[in-house]
Amino acid sequence: MRSSQRLSVALACAEGDWPHDGWPAPDDPYVDRTVRVAPPYDALRRGGPDVVVLRCAEPAKSLPGLRGALGGRDVPVIVVSARTDTETVVEVFRSGAGYLAEGDYCTHMLSSAVMAATVGHTYLSPAACAALREGARRMPAGPREHDAIERLRALLSPRERQVMELLSTGLGAQEIGLRLRLSEKTVRNNLSNIYSKLDARGSTDAVLRWLGATPATPVLRT
Repeated sequence: MRSSQRLSVALACAEGDWPHDGWPAPDDPYVDRTVRVAPPYDALRRGGPDVVVLRCAEPAKSLPGLRGALGGRDVPVIVVSARTDTETVVEVFRSGAGYLAEGDYCTHMLSSAVMAATVGHTYLSPAACAALREGARRMPAGPREHDAIERLRALLSPRERQVMELLSTGLGAQEIGLRLRLSEKTVRNNLSNIYSKLDARGSTDAVLRWLGATPATPVLRT
């Protein structure tokens, strides 16, 4: 994230398909400007945005094309979609993208998600969080797998477990701090310790491990 400037955001969606014409507001604390990019998102090949918000009907089809247009550049992505089925949300989350379900977020949450993406946090709206937890619940966990998850969680202190519970519901460091009455710096220190203990690459990996839905294990499909 650029510390001295607000962020630029690419809105990747079909022409006329963006529902928030007044976003960002002039006084938005995080987002400075947006640019519309229509499929196949060729304009992204020229670089530019700090974050991409992809609004689409079928993330499983649209997200790979968007990644291809980014050409391997490490640009955070947030998906906005009406799909709230477990399989779709889990696959998007595993790819490292945030997920806001249609009708399940406001423009303030959108701005927070954009900001969170620039510091490595994968933001989920409440319905997306519920879908992720459902995916973990449906995992085929026998006694051995259950014991492994409990051993992993036992590595964390009581405070770190509180932080992980809130992180897995889609909250960022600032929001977790408010809930636990901790400074944001303290929360980030806790998160660094958590990532080290869980051998996680970041918040996405940590949440998957915490829920017992690591990328190496497929989610059951109905």
